[in-house]
Amino acid sequence: MSIWIKICGNTSLEDALLAAEAGADAVGFVFAPSPRRVTAAEIAAITPHLPATVEKIGVFVDSTLEEIVSTVQACGLTGVQLHFDADSDLPARLREHLGPEPRILRVIRFNAETAAQCAVQLAECSQNPHVDAVLVDARTTAAAGGSGLTFDWDEARISIFEYAQARKRLVTAGGLNPDNVAEAIATLRPWGVDVASGVEAAPGRKDAVKVREFIRRARTRNVTS
Repeated sequence: MSIWIKICGNTSLEDALLAAEAGADAVGFVFAPSPRRVTAAEIAAITPHLPATVEKIGVFVDSTLEEIVSTVQACGLTGVQLHFDADSDLPARLREHLGPEPRILRVIRFNAETAAQCAVQLAECSQNPHVDAVLVDARTTAAAGGSGLTFDWDEARISIFEYAQARKRLVTAGGLNPDNVAEAIATLRPWGVDVASGVEAAPGRKDAVKVREFIRRARTRNVTS
């Protein structure tokens, strides 16, 4: 099965189309404080021009149910990434308002010191029928995401990735780029990968060569692993 690839932090139609044409399964838009922050009005003008086969994921940090629902509906999003410690019942409440179609991702912020805590969080997510996938990002105090920092892949493999392979789709993020994505896939064997800053020319602006090379190397590693 081909690995799921999300190119996140898009701020323009040009960049979102680049990711789609390069073969990404999903593009992400950040509705939170960040150099890549966008507004609902901006993304509502972009999504109608993207292929229907490409998922459009909204990334939310400390947002209310009402804010998420209104943004999803206004922008025509097909997925929600809860990039914060949201209440455990929020995915179920989103389902009530949005229906079964949108993909819902939860986030776990990993480092070696919090490995045990992350395992508990993953177990809770695995038991939640409204969570479709779990994104594992690096834990940092600098930002909720998009920091460009990696985490200890060997520790994460032992602590959570091997444990969860048959129970929940895991997406690895945090410091990925064209040079290390193959190693990350070989080590963790995730269901998907997610990248933002690692394929940028500048914060909020994608580098076409990096985007295409990231996707090529991720697909090649996945096929040969």
